[in-house]
Amino acid sequence: MTDQNQSSFLSPGRLAEMSKRLFVKLGILPFLLVIAVIVFASMSDNFLTGRNLMNVLRQSVYLMIVSMGQMLALLTGGFDLSVGTTLALTSVVGALVMASVYAAMPDAIWLAIALGCIAGVAAGTLIGVCNGIGVAFFGVSPFMMSLGMTSVGFGVALFLTGGTPVYGMPQAFGDIFGFGTLFGIHSPIYVAAIIAVLLFVFLYRTRFGRYIYAVGGNLKAAQLSGINTRSTLLWTYVLCAALAAVAGMLLTARLDTGEANIGASMPLQSIAACVIAGVSLRGGVGRMENVVLGALFIGLVQNGMNLARIESYLQTVVLGGLLILAVIADQIRLRYVASLKD
Repeated sequence: MTDQNQSSFLSPGRLAEMSKRLFVKLGILPFLLVIAVIVFASMSDNFLTGRNLMNVLRQSVYLMIVSMGQMLALLTGGFDLSVGTTLALTSVVGALVMASVYAAMPDAIWLAIALGCIAGVAAGTLIGVCNGIGVAFFGVSPFMMSLGMTSVGFGVALFLTGGTPVYGMPQAFGDIFGFGTLFGIHSPIYVAAIIAVLLFVFLYRTRFGRYIYAVGGNLKAAQLSGINTRSTLLWTYVLCAALAAVAGMLLTARLDTGEANIGASMPLQSIAACVIAGVSLRGGVGRMENVVLGALFIGLVQNGMNLARIESYLQTVVLGGLLILAVIADQIRLRYVASLKD
């Protein structure tokens, strides 16, 4: 390649066209990742160390699991604002049952852990059942339904605990599911990886996964093609809550207490992770693997701001700004796609 050809290949117009095509194909996430790495690496020498990156992965696991569930709701054209409540209620109920069984039968450690996890996940999933029934069978908007369940769930969690943390769980629960490692990798990471693989197969290799995309793409067309849209919506919100409940139990193991006030930031963060990853707020568009990267990006940004000693209040401002930027970028991307079709 001659110098003239190379300069024409790297011309500003050519680079802008390549960036535009990359943006249309992959969304804004790759650009944000590059910017975040450059900015935070310049602000802290510890940012790109292996130990810190593993710490980012470990801290992002809970948001990653919740975001994968949130993606299901977004694919149907809705969203779930009650995922934070699901975490809180799961944590409280799971911790109460686990502590009660362990206190009654100190030798039955694994029975206490199993019953506590089952009770916690069941309580959290019940929120999804209520959301699904309201949205699918009564036509309540996802915003109002999940917002109402947020108030109900937090109220129940506070009533059960009186606003105080729940202690008394077996130490093995936290040692294994909160701090346990295998080959140097923390156990919650394995749980998230298994969920990601199962969800990938579910979305792209099963009929129900295609139904979710169809319902979000065009509800009336899905009904006319014979899809049971009510059942699809119901089970979508149930799965969303179930994934949030699993994250709630893992977070409870990490904290070693049942907390009624955890998860308040999860609705904003999970929606931000999905939108940044290219999941359309209009429904029917989004890739699960991109959502995993979106959650990692949120964790990366939070970690970078912590290393840069940015105040937690300003971190909330940055996260909200990223969400707005992602929504604007999604609208611009849709216009680009429409212009390419024309």
